[in-house]
Parts: sequence; C-alpha cells; structure tokens
Amino acid sequence: MNPPPDTTVPPDAASVDAAITSRRSMRAFLPTPVARETIAEVLAVAARAPSGSNTQPWRVYVVEGVARGRIEREVCAAHDALRADPALAEVYRESYDYYPSTWFEPYLQRRRDNGWGLYGLLGITRADKDAMHAQHQRNFRFFDAPVGLFFSIHRSLGRGSLLDCGMFVQSVMVAARARGLHSCPQAAWNGFASIIAPILGMGDDELLVCGLSLGYADETASVNAFRTPRLAVEDFTRWIA
Repeated sequence: MNPPPDTTVPPDAASVDAAITSRRSMRAFLPTPVARETIAEVLAVAARAPSGSNTQPWRVYVVEGVARGRIEREVCAAHDALRADPALAEVYRESYDYYPSTWFEPYLQRRRDNGWGLYGLLGITRADKDAMHAQHQRNFRFFDAPVGLFFSIHRSLGRGSLLDCGMFVQSVMVAARARGLHSCPQAAWNGFASIIAPILGMGDDELLVCGLSLGYADETASVNAFRTPRLAVEDFTRWIA
C-alpha cells in the first residue's frame, strides 16, 4: 500500500486543519467495526512521520476480538487488585516516567482542571472513590472502542525515539480523523505492561510507550462533550528576531 503522492501544498488546507483541530480524546465509542483496510491506510499514512536519522523506531500492535477482550479482562482485574492492595504498585510499575515524580505549577493546576473538569461533567465528586475508580477503569475497557493499538520502541533507544514515536502516534490520530474515526491516546496502560506484553507477543527488548483506543465516537455520550482548553499562541511563543 503506497501513501498519497507528495505535493507542494495540500489541495485543501482547511481539511488538514480540521483533521488536526477536531481531534479530541473520546471516551465513549460505538461498537461499529473498523475495517482492517482502513486501519492499514491510517498506519501507512502515519508512517510518513519524521524520526531521527529515519530510524522509524515505532512498533504497532493492533488488537481486536479475542485478544482485545483478554487484555480488557486481565488488566481490569489487576486494576481492581491494585485498588484493594496499593502495595501492588511495585508490581505494576510504569514502563517509563511519563509524569514527573513531583508536580509543580503551572502543570499541576492544568492537570487538576482537566481531571475535575471531566469528573464534574460526569457528576463524580471527590468523595465518590468507587465512581472515580470505575471511570478510570474505562481506560482498560478501551472506552468500548472495537480496536486498540499499542505502541512500543526498543528499550535501548534514547529519549529522542520517544519523541519520534509520539509524532507517529499523533499522525495516526490525525489520519484517523480524516477517515471519520476518533481515538483516545492512553498512557494509563503503561503500568500494566507486564500483563499486556505477553498477550501481544512483545519481546523483552521492547518498551511499551502507550495505548490508543480507536473507533467511531458515540456522539450522544455526555463524556464526549468534554473539551479541554488550549493556550493562546502568545502564551507559549517567543518571537526572536
């Protein structure tokens, strides 16, 4: 399968912009199947993502059907066990430090606003630990999406390869939007790599980077009304002449 031919300027810039700006982390999906040919097209387009020295460090595992169901069951069981016995956190350690060990501003407040904005929309209060646990576990049910993707890189590669993989994942999400699909990138899976890796057949030399739920969004679900804000350009940019 070949990617579209190169052109100097995309024929429709508005469509490119729309594919990027309409990308949101959806947390409720329809059971509508996604054709394997469509997933392959998305991955072929995303493969044009840049990488240092063209190393193309990403590896992709697409899970559906029985494999998807097994991952859901086993990780949800481990997530419940971890809640019952927090000491299991030593067993279910993240593949790498996605977040800082100590939060600080302005990132701490942004994180809080994101979390409580979502829970507030769903009517979940800080005191309702059961509801919070159940909502977090929606990650491990792929938010009901029929397709899950897991991304890995070789453990011996440098941090730059994580950046490369991130650009690839973004390209996957944008290419998916161009085909009417939605997604949700998920670092939540990382702590359960020891469960996921054997099911996927990952080698010991692989580092789980993240997972991603893919499918057709349930536009009627209230959770999908959640929209996160973005900083204005002037808030994160310095123009230096």
